[in-house]
Amino acid sequence: MNNDENQSQSQPLPEPEKPDTPVRPEPPAAEEVSGRQRLLAGLWPPRVSRAQLIVAVLLFGLGLGLAIQVRSTSDDSALRGARQEDLVRILDEVDDRTQRLEDEKQRLDAQRTELENSSDQAEEARKQTLEKERQLGILAGTVAAQGPGITLTIGDPSGAVAADKLLDTVQELRAAGAEAIEVNGVRVVANTYFSGEGGDIQVDGKKIEAPYEFKVIGKPQDLEPALNIPGGVVQTLEKEQATAVVERSEEIVVDALRPAERPDYARSSAP
Repeated sequence: MNNDENQSQSQPLPEPEKPDTPVRPEPPAAEEVSGRQRLLAGLWPPRVSRAQLIVAVLLFGLGLGLAIQVRSTSDDSALRGARQEDLVRILDEVDDRTQRLEDEKQRLDAQRTELENSSDQAEEARKQTLEKERQLGILAGTVAAQGPGITLTIGDPSGAVAADKLLDTVQELRAAGAEAIEVNGVRVVANTYFSGEGGDIQVDGKKIEAPYEFKVIGKPQDLEPALNIPGGVVQTLEKEQATAVVERSEEIVVDALRPAERPDYARSSAP
């Protein structure tokens, strides 16, 4: 027994267990971190090539077509299972809808044609109005005019040409087809008057002096012979010791203007 006690006393006591110490993982190597970053950079954001995009669009279109075909197949299956009365009713509804659409199309076509015709008529009326306004402006002397015609220059060295001789010249030119006349910078219109004796001639109250220059727009082949007929303007002026020279021209400019006068009492009777 003593031996047992001695042996028990001589055996060493077991050491107390140490608590587990957490093991920290070693940081990844620099090459591993950079490789992972490169992998992530290659995966995101995704890079889609043109070929991949085309394939995706084709696959989408194929899927859409299959879906539409499946749906129409299911609709056809539903129609095949419908009764004859239902099929007749559906057909009538389709016919009615088609007829309504056709009527609407015809109505819109007619409306478009009407608008086009109305627009064309309005444009034509506008052009005619502008042309009429231009013609009336030329006759009234409110707009300038240009065209073929003649230039009549009357020289009066002795001062023997009276106002009535100049008025006779204007009347002769109008009878020959003159459309616009200007005398020494004064526009001749319907109510133009000449006054005064030789050397003191006035046109619409504005004094003019010799030589008297008439700028006339009209057909030169008609205007010049009308002045040179026997007993006409040229011979009459020559008897008064005056001279008359007529020159044809393809471009006569009559740019003397008269102010547009508003009538005091007359008003348009058009609505």
